[in-house]
Amino acid sequence: MYKKDFLCVQDFSKDELMEIINLSLAIKKAINHGYNPPLMKGKTLGMIFQQSSTRTRVSFETAMEQLGGHAQYLGPGMIQLGGHETIGDTGKVLSQLIDIVMARVIDHKTVVELANACTIPVINAMSDYFHPTQAIADVITMIEHLPAGKKLEDCKVVFAGDGTQVCVSLGLICTKLGMNFVHYGPEKNWVPEEYRKVMEENCKVSGGTCLICDDRDSVRGADFIYTDVWYGLYENETPKDVRVKQFHDYQVNRELMELGNIGCKFLHCLPATRGEDVTDEVADSASSLCWLQAGNRLTAMRGLLVYFTRNREKHSDLEIAAAEEELNNYLTSHGYDLERLHK
Repeated sequence: MYKKDFLCVQDFSKDELMEIINLSLAIKKAINHGYNPPLMKGKTLGMIFQQSSTRTRVSFETAMEQLGGHAQYLGPGMIQLGGHETIGDTGKVLSQLIDIVMARVIDHKTVVELANACTIPVINAMSDYFHPTQAIADVITMIEHLPAGKKLEDCKVVFAGDGTQVCVSLGLICTKLGMNFVHYGPEKNWVPEEYRKVMEENCKVSGGTCLICDDRDSVRGADFIYTDVWYGLYENETPKDVRVKQFHDYQVNRELMELGNIGCKFLHCLPATRGEDVTDEVADSASSLCWLQAGNRLTAMRGLLVYFTRNREKHSDLEIAAAEEELNNYLTSHGYDLERLHK
């Protein structure tokens, strides 16, 4: 069944997620070989940002440009979202003006309310609960760097540290796809119980595994070790010095990487706090995929934009020709110089 919005990876089946991933990879291959498919020609993306972001903004804007479309940046204070105008009214207005929306919001309920009001697709570009676009980029990166002789379902992915929205979305997509997922971190910062239960149910269907623990041995045999920043994500989080002390033992360093399989790769959604969540030695090593992973945000955005606008209204060649003729007749009859207008 067609789904209008992309708010959480859990809303999609394994087959649907793999369709998005494979579409993203197919478009990347075409562009890398010199063909920019005009799949978003004539379309406009509205980019709502309640928080700043390097990778999200640049990847969405670049994706629309490469696919022949246009992106409008709607940053903090630039529109009346939830201010003088309700979120619902903003969604109704945008649905009349553009073709698709992405929103990076503070509260997940904001993007849900926006999606409910919009008649056009809405993509969650990060909320306090989920980061689904990042999860697509993560899996794309892992597919491109699978250990020799392994399928995606054979891989073990360990997320070390805080159970952020990145960790939650990673766990959901890994368990949906039948992978082996571990969250290794302090108990009070584990993935929330409601999502742990969802991941366990995913595993019953997919054949994957899920482990949430504070046992360093759980890292052994990892094919990919992933982390995120320790602070700076939340309004009311504990002070920096407290969180640094709290997560010190979960830093991704050479010793932790050595617990993984031979050839274990490092992942990070970025930005990283060097010397805290990851050491320079790991981030800049041959095992680090975080820079390629950042590049695959673009890969993911292209696929998501095309996937969620694929059911847009299409017109036949005859309809287009008739519309062109009718407009040209009007312009000519009202004194417009068509030759000059078309230059």
